[in-house]
Amino acid sequence: MGYLNGFAVTFRKLFHNTPTGAIVTTEYGGGRGRKHDEKRPKADRVHGRHVLNRYEDGMEKCIGCELCAGVCPAKCIYVRGADNDPENPTSPGERFGFIYEINYLRCIHCDLCVEACPTEAITESKLFEFSFTNRQDAIYTKAELLVGDDGMPKHLPWEDWRPGEDLMTSAWMRATSPSGDADYVGKVAWSGELGYGLRAPESGQTTEGAWPPPAGASHDDHGHDDHDDHDHGHAHGGNH
Repeated sequence: MGYLNGFAVTFRKLFHNTPTGAIVTTEYGGGRGRKHDEKRPKADRVHGRHVLNRYEDGMEKCIGCELCAGVCPAKCIYVRGADNDPENPTSPGERFGFIYEINYLRCIHCDLCVEACPTEAITESKLFEFSFTNRQDAIYTKAELLVGDDGMPKHLPWEDWRPGEDLMTSAWMRATSPSGDADYVGKVAWSGELGYGLRAPESGQTTEGAWPPPAGASHDDHGHDDHDDHDHGHAHGGNH
């Protein structure tokens, strides 16, 4: 008789009167060119569409290590690395991400790929409104995921980007998290990004100990001297 009781609840709701002033479901009004196009603000730590980042000098952060693919519980990431050209390297390491694909029909936006990445190459923006007319469009390639020469994410035709959805991303969350170690409370452990520089810390955090230092800061402010340690292996060290 359990299922009959369930039908009874549904039937009674057909004749239920909603109290005045109550919140009701309304027709979705989002999307460009429609009336009432405003949307609710997104939380700072929303996990949305991924982005492959570059260093401030334009080099790609991805080194093709495949750790993101290995940790992904949905098995939606496919990566293949290739050796860098010594004369014209793509990334600071020995290898770079030659193939990088994410299948958004599988992705659950858990952010584990961001946590696993040793070079801060992959982060998640706050864009979550995108739809596809075929399965192939749902498999994002490296060309679609990699930021442009200005450091900004690619805006694809089926995506509804809004201002601020590339700010305070999962990179920002990880960069300002003490991760349980009191020695790193209040310190930003994240390298600069093309188009953004060193992202501002979370409210209540400081830039003390950050490397590279924010614009205008001296080496002494961050515990570094003027020795020649600005190579990629040091400055792009990532989450210290």
